[in-house]
Amino acid sequence: MTTYLLLMTLLSIVIVIIGVSVFKWHAFISLVIASLFLAIVTGLSLNQIVSAYETGVGSVLGHLVGILALGTILGKMMATSGAGEQVAQFFVNKLGVKLLPWAMLLSGFVIGIPVFFEVGILIVLPLVISIHKTSKQNLLLIALPVIAGLSIVHGLVPPHPGALTAIKIYNADLGKVLLYSLVIAIPASIIAGPVFARWINKRVVPKGEPGLISGEEKSKQLPSVGLSFFIILLPVILMVVATLAPYLGVSSTVKEVMSFIGSPLIALLIGVFVAFYFLGMAQGMGRNQLKKLSEESLLPVGSIILIIGAGGGFKQILIDSGVGKSIGEMSQHLALSPLVLAFIIAGLIRIATGSATVALTTAAGIISPIIENMSGVNVELLVIVTGAGSLMFSHVNDAGFWMVKEYLGLSVKETFQTWTVLETLLSFIAFGGAMLLSAVL
Repeated sequence: MTTYLLLMTLLSIVIVIIGVSVFKWHAFISLVIASLFLAIVTGLSLNQIVSAYETGVGSVLGHLVGILALGTILGKMMATSGAGEQVAQFFVNKLGVKLLPWAMLLSGFVIGIPVFFEVGILIVLPLVISIHKTSKQNLLLIALPVIAGLSIVHGLVPPHPGALTAIKIYNADLGKVLLYSLVIAIPASIIAGPVFARWINKRVVPKGEPGLISGEEKSKQLPSVGLSFFIILLPVILMVVATLAPYLGVSSTVKEVMSFIGSPLIALLIGVFVAFYFLGMAQGMGRNQLKKLSEESLLPVGSIILIIGAGGGFKQILIDSGVGKSIGEMSQHLALSPLVLAFIIAGLIRIATGSATVALTTAAGIISPIIENMSGVNVELLVIVTGAGSLMFSHVNDAGFWMVKEYLGLSVKETFQTWTVLETLLSFIAFGGAMLLSAVL
């Protein structure tokens, strides 16, 4: 049965790839067809199919729709006003073209600590595209390092939900996990970011153009560099404040308010209104022009929302059909070190379901009872290798795959060559780092 489920899962993934690449279907249609195929061949009832698909779509889009919309409006404002161009020019002037990939890696790494991967993408990609236009460098050379920084932090470093859940399941020490994860994440992101970007940008030149915030007409009066930085970083600052709120010794009411304004949706909403004033009205834009810019920026979001939602539905079908459970049971019989086993199980579940968080938490749930009667297991490193496994081989059932593809204007093939390879490099390098640490500690 396990072999059959794995074969059907593989076939459903092939359907998505063929649908998009050969038949030129929209990715949304390809994902829906693949989801229906997998649900039927794995024996889900018609009612289960509908329920699972709706649950999957809702779980992914529930917190993303508003963030996607506001993030895109903010990006449009930064691009149209010239704020992104100002920041880009600052980096080009201060660091020079050769150091741009390293600056972008640092940006992604720092920004990624307090925010979800999807939110980080929305914050930094307008900057990435502006730098791309100003420096005339291959988009991949600038975009991949920042994506590497965001992704490795999302997969390994608390306070991200997957890592926190695994820490609780394994009863690990939060402080040690944070320290070890940073030590391991830095070299992993360097190799998968600037180093890989310099290698791949000579071999892959994207044929498409970023679709969401390209082709804008800049306003004649550019905002200052300081104001431009402030607008771009404002949502991040609000989110960091919300993260620090429990440790500031303030009253419960103040904590609640700080947490509220620092939630991604509200932080981006505040950022949009600040941008409306400082990058719009203060630059001479009228209300009708701001409305037009908002409407123009929201039109392309519909396609991305459909694709991400369909990816969520596909993911839920994979889970409800028992693929993740079958992989776990199959892997549990292998006589391997808990660190290796956790990495393999998380990786297989990630490949099957497309969700790093699902892979991390599911694998931790499988490994936890196995190590109960074992001595000498470093549970902090166990959290990290489980997180590392949850990053590998992102493909068509991962919402991140489609976000990167659509925002950077890549083809499916180019996304596999760049994003999928980057994620896999992060996964295996982080795993290798954890194994080296386990030999020393």
